[in-house]
Amino acid sequence: MSMEITEKNFEELVLKNDKPVLVDFWASWCGPCRAVGPVIDQIAEDYKDKVVVGKINVDEQPSLAQHFSVMSIPTLCIFQDGEVVNRMVGARSYEDITAELSQYL
Repeated sequence: MSMEITEKNFEELVLKNDKPVLVDFWASWCGPCRAVGPVIDQIAEDYKDKVVVGKINVDEQPSLAQHFSVMSIPTLCIFQDGEVVNRMVGARSYEDITAELSQYL
């Protein structure tokens, strides 16, 4: 299961993590976000020893969404060493997301 990321835990979970971090910017009212949610949870389970996976609700954490220039959701960002190294906009398949993630493992 992916974890909820907020302003309070963002630095610890994302910026200071030594593993790659996959962050899903989403909202409950977004159909494509709901479609990709189970995919994100499956990746969290399958890659739990290699990748940290979390979700940021853009309605509850608008400053994080703004800081990372999230204009459309779902937006998936891969962070490595505190920096965004990859960004995917729109619902993606498990295979698409894990192919992008594999570059950072």
